Amino acid sequence: MTTNPTATNPATATGTNATTATGTNATTATGTNPATGTNATGATGAAPAPPAPLALPDAFTAHARTRPTAPALLWHEHTVTYGELAEAAEAERARLRALRLAPGEPVGLYAVKSPGAIALVLACLMERRPFLLPSPQLAPALLAALFAQAGARRLLAPLGQDTPALPALPHPAPVPTLAAGTSFMLTTSGSTDLPKIVPLARSAVDRFTAWAHDTFDLGPGRVVANYAPLNFDLALLDVWATLAAGGTCLLIDPAHALNARHLLTLLTRHRPHVLQAVPLAYALLVQAAGPAAAVLDSVEHAAFTGDAIDARTLAALPALLPNAHLYNIYGCTETNDSFLHRLDRLDAAAALPVPIGEPLPGVRTLITTADGTPLTGPGSGELHVSTPFQAAGYLDRSRDTGRFTTRPEGAGEGRRWFRTGDLVTRDDSGRIHLTGRADFQVKVRGVAVNTAEIERVLLAHPDVREAAVAAASDPLTGKRLHAAVQRTPGSTLNSLVLREHLARNLPRAAVPEKLAIHDTPLPKTATGKVDRKAVLPAP
Repeated sequence: MTTNPTATNPATATGTNATTATGTNATTATGTNPATGTNATGATGAAPAPPAPLALPDAFTAHARTRPTAPALLWHEHTVTYGELAEAAEAERARLRALRLAPGEPVGLYAVKSPGAIALVLACLMERRPFLLPSPQLAPALLAALFAQAGARRLLAPLGQDTPALPALPHPAPVPTLAAGTSFMLTTSGSTDLPKIVPLARSAVDRFTAWAHDTFDLGPGRVVANYAPLNFDLALLDVWATLAAGGTCLLIDPAHALNARHLLTLLTRHRPHVLQAVPLAYALLVQAAGPAAAVLDSVEHAAFTGDAIDARTLAALPALLPNAHLYNIYGCTETNDSFLHRLDRLDAAAALPVPIGEPLPGVRTLITTADGTPLTGPGSGELHVSTPFQAAGYLDRSRDTGRFTTRPEGAGEGRRWFRTGDLVTRDDSGRIHLTGRADFQVKVRGVAVNTAEIERVLLAHPDVREAAVAAASDPLTGKRLHAAVQRTPGSTLNSLVLREHLARNLPRAAVPEKLAIHDTPLPKTATGKVDRKAVLPAP
């Protein structure tokens, strides 16, 4: 790993990014950061507060002013310099000012990933203008409802592009009052239901971008590949932290994101140092590498996140990425990244299920049992987290109930906590493993079953690339399980073999009644995750 260029990088903050409050039975990230070896300490009375990181737009403009010819974006065959990107952002700023919006009034962005979309977001950040950035792939009715809920009267697309025609709402939502300092407004995953809007404070984003640079070295001379769409929280690291640090962001066009050969060719040509993506991207790279055993030897840090990784892909990563540290990153849109686990390259194939790792600096965690009692040692329960990067709540505060809280039992006072809904197990060594979702718990013939555990078993089969399990209501059994998998290219995997695999590893009630095997990728949500609802039969 190269040393962070702290002497020249205007975005670098020294010390830890956030202090932690003390409390009973809650775990604080202390000791060594798994990626960098830097220390992260809890708050003490005598320790001075660390300096605040430079604001993201200010860091970007400093790079544009001092290094205008440095590459900021790589897009297809074009390089966009910091000076050119700053000029495009200034043109978008002029457009924003011409709208004569009230102070703090948000705008809605319809932004498919492109240099123009990056410039538009930068303009909003530079103007300190809150903005809602939903997935452009959402249905028009959902987009209209989200923009209305956010109070975004004006909808903008990048210069030279048209905004879509959205339906008028019969009963417009009341305009919310945004907290001072709101910048990004992202959304949770949603395909048919209305996603929740997650407002992020500028200070939270700045703390996150400083942590990302300190951990993965995103500064000048470094190339960071961005696979995720701009509306996905992964882009906070890939795009925004990179631009704040002065690095170069390699934008992967969503139109070609599922083309395995294109993806490998692009990364081979541009030689990124940092790669963060959902497991699907790594599966595509492994497929494209094929028998020729192509390698991406420029990558120093490779992180997978957002979903479970399958056994075959994980086993192939050390050969595909011979010089890379491998990481599993855990986080939620509401909290941003919370845990980081660095894998043992020599034993990656045996790492399933991959631990979610250690809390990031400033992150506190709490595991509660079914009755709400804090877990103090090994055992299983639901994960609560409190991070320096998280939202204070949803934009619609009525949806905070059961999720955001100031006082989980045994957590002490003075912090805002997020109840993740993720079920985890802490082993004797203190490592935490994700085992399922509280909202994925169903009963089949009176037996409690977790559909996420079934997916984990499916993904452990070497011929399974993707898996999704969902439960449909049934008047006799309570729930009927449906599963779908994508098998690896060239595989002859059939339902009989897969059912035998499931039967060896799961209770009888947890073996899905319906099992579909596909050669093509499973449907995805707007954030690139497998769409479990698509597994269910049409009503």
